[in-house]
Amino acid sequence: MLLAKIGLDGHDRGIKVVARALRDGGNEVIYLGLHHTPAEIVASAIQEDADAIGLSIHSAAHMTLFEEVLKLLKKEKATDIAVFGGGIIPDEDIRDLKKQGIREIFTPGTPLDEIVQFVKKLKR
Repeated sequence: MLLAKIGLDGHDRGIKVVARALRDGGNEVIYLGLHHTPAEIVASAIQEDADAIGLSIHSAAHMTLFEEVLKLLKKEKATDIAVFGGGIIPDEDIRDLKKQGIREIFTPGTPLDEIVQFVKKLKR
């Protein structure tokens, strides 16, 4: 799976903790780091043959950036790559993101085991 900080957001402590938990849970994790565009993230996920993309955002640009990732996956015929996210995202936006095709959104304070179990279910 591929994890990335999307956009100009520089808060990366949470995604690093999640990456570690997912690795400890037996997953192969590629963390791209900070400040990536949707195009860079999608290209990397396809190149790495990722099963999922996990996006982290705290910059309030989630609606635009997450939607762009989904559009690019569709354009590249890679909709089999699941997309989930985390960060500071209002409940009403979470509902809209899920309607667009984002599989799950994890907000601050979500137990790490909940994220690990979610990823395990994706693999089935």
